[in-house]
Amino acid sequence: MSSENSAHGLALTLVTSLCGTGSCPTVYQSNRGTMVVQGYPVAADAAGVAVPEGEFLVEIPEDVLLEAARRYASRSEV
Repeated sequence: MSSENSAHGLALTLVTSLCGTGSCPTVYQSNRGTMVVQGYPVAADAAGVAVPEGEFLVEIPEDVLLEAARRYASRSEV
């Protein structure tokens, strides 16, 4: 699965998701050499951390992150 935001030239490729449809916590790899995480917003003040303007805290289940790391590592080994 791949999607592109032509206004910013951003293309995302699905790495892993709990549901496989992108409508729940999901990890994507971008064409910019970054990872994009879709998850549940967490208020920085409630978490007790300072977050710079323009950045956000996002919560995802641990198993989604671990699976994303496993899949990413296996792609790198090819």
